Amino acid sequence: MRFESHGVVAGCWTGALQGTGTLPELSVVHRGQVVAKAALRDAGPGVWSVTADLPATVIGSGVNGLVLVAGDPDSAGSRVLGSLTLVAGTVAGDDLLAEVAQLRAELELVKREFRRFAAGG
Repeated sequence: MRFESHGVVAGCWTGALQGTGTLPELSVVHRGQVVAKAALRDAGPGVWSVTADLPATVIGSGVNGLVLVAGDPDSAGSRVLGSLTLVAGTVAGDDLLAEVAQLRAELELVKREFRRFAAGG
């Protein structure tokens, strides 16, 4: 089985599941707890549309990781099909600003070294 995530729209995680055989129950797990059950709808031969309505508790400020699990998440036979990271609030802004500052610093270093190389030194 292969899951292709289509992202989150209006609090609903969607995607497509490809595979053959019997379909296991799909669960969305957040911090070790099942927070939603995914619904499957036939979308053609060997393809199913997957939708999971996410609870408001996992959509908030900070970084939240979600995992789509096939089978019972508490059993050894379960399988992780996909993951989703939600980032919102001030954490996203602070992380982005830090990333841009680091990129600017690295660009300045590359410019300085290029100028030194071009000058023959």
